Amino acid sequence: MMSLRCSSRLIRQLNKINLKNCRCYSDSSRINFMKDKLKHGPNLSEFITGSSEPILTERPNIPYLPDSIQDNLKRKVFFDVYGCQMNLNDTDIVWSILKKEGFERTKIEEEADIFLVMTCAIREGAETKIWHRLDHLRGFKRRRALSKYKNRPVKIGLLGCMAERLKEKLIEKEKAVDVVAGPDSYRDLPRLLALTDSGQTAVNVLLSLDETYADVVPVRLNQDSVSAFISIMRGCDNMCTYCIVPFTRGRERSRPIASIVDEVRHLSDQGVKEVTLLGQNVNSYRDLSGQSEKLDTHMAKGFKTVYKNKKGGLRFADLLDKVSAVDPEMRIRFTAAHPKDFPDEVLQVISERDNICKMVHLPAQSGSSAVLERMRRGYSREAYLDLVGHVKAAIPGVGLSTDMICGFCGETEEEFQETMSLMQLVDYNVAFLFPYSMREKTTAYRRYKDDVPEQVKKERHNRMVDLYRRKSQLLNEAEIGHTHLVLVESIVQKTGQILGRNELYIKVLFDQTDILSQDGGKRAVTPGDFVAVRIVGAKSSLLNGVPLYHTSIRDFYRDKSWGERYAVSL
Repeated sequence: MMSLRCSSRLIRQLNKINLKNCRCYSDSSRINFMKDKLKHGPNLSEFITGSSEPILTERPNIPYLPDSIQDNLKRKVFFDVYGCQMNLNDTDIVWSILKKEGFERTKIEEEADIFLVMTCAIREGAETKIWHRLDHLRGFKRRRALSKYKNRPVKIGLLGCMAERLKEKLIEKEKAVDVVAGPDSYRDLPRLLALTDSGQTAVNVLLSLDETYADVVPVRLNQDSVSAFISIMRGCDNMCTYCIVPFTRGRERSRPIASIVDEVRHLSDQGVKEVTLLGQNVNSYRDLSGQSEKLDTHMAKGFKTVYKNKKGGLRFADLLDKVSAVDPEMRIRFTAAHPKDFPDEVLQVISERDNICKMVHLPAQSGSSAVLERMRRGYSREAYLDLVGHVKAAIPGVGLSTDMICGFCGETEEEFQETMSLMQLVDYNVAFLFPYSMREKTTAYRRYKDDVPEQVKKERHNRMVDLYRRKSQLLNEAEIGHTHLVLVESIVQKTGQILGRNELYIKVLFDQTDILSQDGGKRAVTPGDFVAVRIVGAKSSLLNGVPLYHTSIRDFYRDKSWGERYAVSL
């Protein structure tokens, strides 16, 4: 009787351990498998996770995932992406992780089983859009539960910065949200989604000191795009008083140069013609993965930081040098940047390489030294203007872009006028202009009062936008008659015209026609082509042109003087 009970217990234990591992086999295979185990008994490897014992499944059994998700891996995911270019790249990382685990992607809401919303918390306006989207998804989820497809319940996941910032409020307020995942927990998404099958809200918003996703090869959502984004670092150490980024994305850490170069090479092999290096502060990049001299970080003259000078590592100039050398026919851009991190080495490599776009992002944020001090930006108005002059001298023909905030805590009309005068002095080709919105957790939230009325913020913002449009209109009109190198991005469906961007990231529109190709014949223009375009018209955010000939980056800059003469002769 005792031996029979022991045998029964043994069978039950073996069933628990092994039946799920042999479920893809026939009944006879399972019977033989069980007979073998009853004869010889279970060994130690049966009870150790990660054993070298072969796993009897068609795909690896993931120990931390319940059977429900491993039996239902064809669930379809719909992505909603808000915010910055970094969020676009993060979505590619998320899709790479989920695709590897057997999930499918859909662009049709009605087909979706999982909605993943990549969120932004940098400004109140961005969060408002996401709250509206959640209202829609909540209704969609309720309708699905009452429909004939109720056996396919909808899951909603909030990812990214807003998830990190508002985790408690999201769980309490948004009962429809099933998953809340911060920027450093995307690897955990398969487990989090599995946990929701039991009806609980799954949350992981832990920030990491070392997560860079360097070993995750992003799978681009838009495989047809001629451009791509590459994340080179995450987090920020600058601690500007108005900024939520250090609290939603954590401390600064950089990917190894080798992994970035490999990704650039991979994209080049796929036919991508332009990559943008991404990070919260790309030009403070520092690769500590290998041996390097313990040199101090040196900044632009007149700039300081809240942290001590960092020692060692390969810097942004080293990265630009290696990335631009992978494929001379691939354009390199980068964003975002902090003005402090533009030493001469960075300016020199930008100036020397034809395929590094001569577009430098110098986010001023304000033109008032007093406001900059309250923002803890680490420079004065005078230091910023000195840097602008230095950049223009170091990189002939350079274009400039900026970020500006109006209505920061305590900003007077006189201080705002200093911002307006800075925008008048500096010729910005591109500007991102915003009224200030207070963010919880920031130093400004603890130290200052958001005392500029909303109506005043709105009025100042309108004045900034008006000035910027007038200035950019004049800058663009000055390009009429010049020839630009344009990377063709797409064909406008309504008009059939060609849309591309020049080196300064300004849109260029022109009619489709057969033009001279590099082999001496003529052919039409298609996305991914580099085309020399003569500018014939201008608006504040768009250039109109006439296509002249197909070219390459090297040929265009080598023969630019000939190209200008050719354009004039037409």
